[in-house]
Amino acid sequence: MSTEPVLKVESDGPVRIVTLNRPDALNSMTDDLHTALGDVWQKLSRDWDARAVVLTGAGRAFSAGGDVPGFIETTENVDNRRSGIRDAGRLVTEMLRFHLPVVGAINGPAVGLGASVAVMCDLVVMSEKSFMSDPHVAIGLVAGDGGVVTWPAMMSILKAKEYLLLGDRIQPAEALALGLANRVVPPEELMPTALELAHRLAALPPQAVQDTKRAINLHLQNSAAQVLPFALASEELSFTTDAVRALSKKFAEEHKK
Repeated sequence: MSTEPVLKVESDGPVRIVTLNRPDALNSMTDDLHTALGDVWQKLSRDWDARAVVLTGAGRAFSAGGDVPGFIETTENVDNRRSGIRDAGRLVTEMLRFHLPVVGAINGPAVGLGASVAVMCDLVVMSEKSFMSDPHVAIGLVAGDGGVVTWPAMMSILKAKEYLLLGDRIQPAEALALGLANRVVPPEELMPTALELAHRLAALPPQAVQDTKRAINLHLQNSAAQVLPFALASEELSFTTDAVRALSKKFAEEHKK
């Protein structure tokens, strides 16, 4: 087993680089990674020398979303399911109320929860080799853990419905046009561009940049307060449906092979 942490935090002057660190599993969200990502924002909020954050993924993906063993466990174990839903709500809450500016460096696929996390950053830089998608509905789940909160604020309601209901891939150019990304760059320019933006943000007067970010995020926090309780309760219910149980059984049989 790897001794590497599932979430790494490194420093580049006043910028903290947070890396989802399960590259062999495309940074899919195990319980440990999900919890660590929810915890890191409060830890960084007590880092008095930090002025901005870059969030990225190790390897060739930003995050593939939920992992298969976790999906099976969530379907079969009610305590695990309730814990996961609580963690999902906490992650959205912590990211939206975090005071430092966060630059997302989307190095590869950002799928499901990965896509939700990506667009909860304050500036989003996408590699030309990346894409976003939210396939919750396609596998029988309510898209409850972020996209229903943020996407309608970033694009038209009709487009949000299209991409959340159908789960189609959003290529970088389309993400830029929709308002899900600020920059699209070649892969080799991703981290330099993200770090340049983060250092620009870090050099701004701290109270001005932090409270402007928090004022803007109040729109999303108000949306989360209204939408998340229903959305997450409905997603939890999804795990008890015949469609999801059948898929979980299929995954479990394949996982044994």
